[in-house]
Amino acid sequence: MTEHDRIAVVDFGGQYAHLIATKVRRQRVLAEIRQPEDPVDAFHGMKGIILSGSPSLASGDEGGFNTAILDLPVPILGFCFGHQEIAKRYGGAVEHCRSEYGPARLEVIGDTPVFAGLPREQTVWMSHQDTVVAVGEGFREVGVSYDHDGTAHRFAAIADEERRRYGFQYHPEVDDTEHGEAMLRNFVVDVCGCRGDWTMARHLAEQIDAIRSSVGTRKVFLLASGGVDSTVCARLLGEALGPDQLHLLHIDNGLMRQDESRQVLDEFERAGLGRHLHFVDASDRFLSALAGVIGPEQKRHVIGTTFIQVFDDEVRRLDLGDMLLAQGTIYPDTIETGGTRRADTIKTHHNRVPIIEEMILAGRVVEPLRDLYKVEVREMAGALGIDPSLVWRQPFPGPGLGVRLLCSDGSVPSGHDPERTQPLIDEQLRGTGLHGQLLPVRSVGVKADLRTYEQPVMLTGHAPHETLLSIAAQIYGRIPGVNRCVLDLSEHGIRTAEPRAAGVTRARLDLLREADAIVMRAVERHGLMRAIWQFPTVMLPLTIDGRGEELVILRPVLSERGMTARPAVLPPALVDEIREPILSLPGVSGLVLDLTTKPPGTIEWE
Repeated sequence: MTEHDRIAVVDFGGQYAHLIATKVRRQRVLAEIRQPEDPVDAFHGMKGIILSGSPSLASGDEGGFNTAILDLPVPILGFCFGHQEIAKRYGGAVEHCRSEYGPARLEVIGDTPVFAGLPREQTVWMSHQDTVVAVGEGFREVGVSYDHDGTAHRFAAIADEERRRYGFQYHPEVDDTEHGEAMLRNFVVDVCGCRGDWTMARHLAEQIDAIRSSVGTRKVFLLASGGVDSTVCARLLGEALGPDQLHLLHIDNGLMRQDESRQVLDEFERAGLGRHLHFVDASDRFLSALAGVIGPEQKRHVIGTTFIQVFDDEVRRLDLGDMLLAQGTIYPDTIETGGTRRADTIKTHHNRVPIIEEMILAGRVVEPLRDLYKVEVREMAGALGIDPSLVWRQPFPGPGLGVRLLCSDGSVPSGHDPERTQPLIDEQLRGTGLHGQLLPVRSVGVKADLRTYEQPVMLTGHAPHETLLSIAAQIYGRIPGVNRCVLDLSEHGIRTAEPRAAGVTRARLDLLREADAIVMRAVERHGLMRAIWQFPTVMLPLTIDGRGEELVILRPVLSERGMTARPAVLPPALVDEIREPILSLPGVSGLVLDLTTKPPGTIEWE
């Protein structure tokens, strides 16, 4: 076996540790995840070390971190929390200061190899609550950041060339940092001296060997949604085990898009994966299990548990009790569920509910894509020769429309305080010509690697798209308890908004399916299916100005891996095309466009 140069990524529990490893691997350099508690021997042979971000605060006492790692005689680069730990270790200071979320402007003010060949000004991505306020002897300040209103934040980048220690307050590993990949390449290749000889072809071969070794002669049953991940997983398992060992089960859970199950079955047949293809219409069973369930996390648990119950029933029906469960789980599913030692739970994915975790511990689960991101899954699909029409479909969540159909008991959420919040909103909007109103609902978000469950602000009025995004960022970046901004597309305005009691019902799902179909058909007609990475249509039970019962939310985003995202610009012609058909649907109270980046808003609202 060829020995590759390696970089260690120390995972402090932030969302991005494996994304860092992914970006290093894109330089054809092997990256391996290590824990902060690991002994220094675990870093033997590494050419360099990268420290990830964390939900913890460096201004407090992290605890459990083996700081001897920072004394190893190899280059070390820290991001966000890692940057702060490097500053502290060498005599600097960190304070709990003004938070930054989303894009910022970086000004390079010092020469250093990690910025070689890069412009002096560029856009970077922030997500932090602590800030480096001083550096120790030997360190230089080589970058300053500026937020939306021009406020300067010092020590956004620091360097000590003699010790080869570097720190960035921002996240160069996310796609939204303009030259982040070049910064990583400068560190990995030029500073650490790594050779680029690790490839996806090699990873594919290693996964095939690993599947054969772990599965042996047992049969594998894959829950196949028909999305990119399950399709690639199915082809990979077929390549490793052959068609006789692989069974596919597609479950219609009643939470699918229009005609989706029929299309999925046809596509698996065309892909040559139909030898042991099983189908179950379990929509009544899922809807019965979800009756009266309101909470987002509870819904995910019910959906995940019901999936496994249906799976177990099919295993017994087919007399396949010794089979292993296979899933197309990718890394965001694991990390957002808090699947690493220090990660905060952002939301529990259906393939990470407790019953699945028990099966994993019992050695009954095969997940060959678990360390990959969507862009790498698609790269693997190309290596496997999968039809591009399957590879480039937009991601669709495992729980389906179940997490896009928001539910409520009809009460105003605790902490809803418009008398406190509205003046802050009005202050941010003064002179813009826009009006904003706090909505009495909540959605899931993420700030500084921590889960939030906060409220959106609804904007009404007209402004250029970039201006709207900038104003939205100021609102959810500065006003406590706010994690999203949406723009009214109905042009009716808003005076009052009242939540109403509503659960998961077939009638509500059918309404959401129709709204989603209107959007998807328009996106296809305008040739944007690949340009927009994901386009959830969300529905929440909200009456506006005494009108209707359901607010429809459009959430088009640009991303590569789903770990960060930016709102996509919709052509005015597309908006005009879908506005009236959606507003004409029975019971629809309004139509809004989500203007929120991730962070602080997750792509899905639940």
